[in-house]
Amino acid sequence: MSASNGNRVSRRDFIKAVTAGVGSLIGMFIGVPSVAYLLSPTIQAQAEDDAHISLGQIQDYPIGIPTRFNFTRTKVNGWGRTAVNYSLYVVRINENEVHVFSDVCTHLGCHVSWHPDVEHYISPCHNGHFDVMGKNINGPPPRPLDEFGTNIEGGNLFVTLPPIKRAAK
Repeated sequence: MSASNGNRVSRRDFIKAVTAGVGSLIGMFIGVPSVAYLLSPTIQAQAEDDAHISLGQIQDYPIGIPTRFNFTRTKVNGWGRTAVNYSLYVVRINENEVHVFSDVCTHLGCHVSWHPDVEHYISPCHNGHFDVMGKNINGPPPRPLDEFGTNIEGGNLFVTLPPIKRAAK
């Protein structure tokens, strides 16, 4: 037996190494995308928690009069899709100042509506009243209406979800 014969790889060991290498590559090409597919809904759900929604041109909202705006947002939670309906009131103070309030009463979650005759938002559940700026003024609501963050870009009004819970004063 010569010295070069001792360093040689047998045919059986070569086949084992090639099979292991090819099997590892196939496993990697199938496994990495599979794991990414399984984990992607959780990564996307975390990235989409805050959203900026366009409410249109700021000129479309009259100054001093609460204007209702409705939209539906579809949220992906894992592999399921959930549609959430939002209703809000846009109150334009002047050319550059605007407040956007949720229409959900802070008492029991009923939807408030604007009553121009008394200039209040009124909750039909327990007769809760809020002024034009969403402050609770009568009834059982413990705090003001929730307010959305706003941003005006190029004449377009944007709100940021979720709304901010305002504290009672």
